[in-house]
Amino acid sequence: MSLDTAIFAGGCFWCMVRPFDTYPGIEKVESGYTGGHVANPTYEQVCSGTTGHTEAVKITFDPSKVSYKDLVEIYWHQTDPTDASGQFQDRGDNYRPVIFVKDDNQRQIAEASKKALQESGQFGDDKIVTAIEDAQPFYLAEDYHQDFYKKNPQRFALEEAGGRQQFIERHWSR
Repeated sequence: MSLDTAIFAGGCFWCMVRPFDTYPGIEKVESGYTGGHVANPTYEQVCSGTTGHTEAVKITFDPSKVSYKDLVEIYWHQTDPTDASGQFQDRGDNYRPVIFVKDDNQRQIAEASKKALQESGQFGDDKIVTAIEDAQPFYLAEDYHQDFYKKNPQRFALEEAGGRQQFIERHWSR
């Protein structure tokens, strides 16, 4: 079995794990930081906004069971692709929506998917602003952030109540 990886940022990484975690063909979903200029940053450093990192998830998947294109579709359905300043109650560059691509194939799939979403009219005249950027080193977040929705369901529910679930139901349940 040959595994592949994908990296997505869509606001709080706690909220980005569960949608991918139980999907067939996904072997592992890890919370971490990417896109910055500090090696091995801590959560506190990233939250300070001084490292340039974005909270993200790294997905290890079996491409014979789930395609990268499928993962990009799952990703869109967890985010507000019209908000470049963060996601829901999480504001700032460390929460911006980004598809981090590791090669030309991933870039072509992500760009085509973004274009199709824009042309679909799903968000009216609002522009799809999710960035598509080259993957950079991915640093695992501290252990207490991994599988957060399982470890701390009450705190996770509070985070989800910040508008993400309502947005998903309003825009993606059709």
